[in-house]
Amino acid sequence: MGIVSGIVVYVIVWWLVFFMVLPWGVRAPEEQEVGHQAGAPQAPRMWLKALITTLVAAVLWVGIDVFIVSDVFSFRQP
Repeated sequence: MGIVSGIVVYVIVWWLVFFMVLPWGVRAPEEQEVGHQAGAPQAPRMWLKALITTLVAAVLWVGIDVFIVSDVFSFRQP
């Protein structure tokens, strides 16, 4: 896999994993404050979710790269 295609695959995998990780640990606040949306999470912990996403996406990207490079299925013309 080339460098540009590797980066594109990583970015796509990162965003897919990020949207899967976003709902983890979301809790609505016990007391609603005036002006806040009712469904807004109390403590979203976005940095932790971004870190988890980065690690999981890196592992998945390595798996995808090994799969593509091993030529189990040929993605190139014969």
